[in-house]
Formats: sequence, structure tokens, C-alpha cells
Amino acid sequence: QVQLVESGGGLVQAGGSLRLSCAASGLTFSTYVMGWFRQAPGKEREFVACIRRSDGFTYYADSVKGRFTISRDIAKSVYLQMNSLKPEDTAVYYCAAEPGGMSIATMKTPGKYDYWGQGTKVTVSS
Repeated sequence: QVQLVESGGGLVQAGGSLRLSCAASGLTFSTYVMGWFRQAPGKEREFVACIRRSDGFTYYADSVKGRFTISRDIAKSVYLQMNSLKPEDTAVYYCAAEPGGMSIATMKTPGKYDYWGQGTKVTVSS
């Protein structure tokens, strides 16, 4: 059974930093993609970043490129380092995982991921 547990959210001032963690268990697949998505109140869930477990390939939404960094460790955890945070980054951030390979188009699509965490809230004050 796959379980994803996010942590690290909180309240931070604009320009500050936060590091989100996603602890994964039950991921026994030879390759998979892990992604971070976010959902602000009244808005649809949107793609933030993803990383392919097999080779470390990463992909970012334009809105976070240069400010956020996704990484992984040997224990299958995934991290999202968020720097230069803006009020518009305020949202609940979700970790997701999908076995197998994915095209860039599918990596950005929430509906293509089978496994989700419960989310962690990030609030950026101005």
C-alpha cells in the first residue's frame, strides 16, 4: 500500500523560504514519478514540480522556475525547497506519485497520478 505524507508547511513572510517533505512508503515500482501540486482556495489544483525516480529528471511550472527546487533521497522521500516565496504561492501543497514513465504533458496533469498525500498548508504573508 502506497502512502505519502507531507510536512513542512507553515506561515512565512514574502521573500522567505520553506522546505516541504514527502515521506513515501510502499513504492516498490522500478520507476515512478513524484510530483508536487498545489491548490489555492477557489482554484483548481495546479502542477508545481516533478522528479523522475530513475534518473532524477526534473520539471517545473514556469511560475516557480528558479525559485523552487525538487529533490529526492535514497529513502524515497521527496523534497520541495521553496525560496523567494510570494503571496501567490499560498496554497495547500500535495505530494503525488505515479508508477512507470510519464510524458511531460502527463507529468503536469493531476488526474494522471494515482497516489496522493493529505497536503500541507503554506501561507505567505505580504
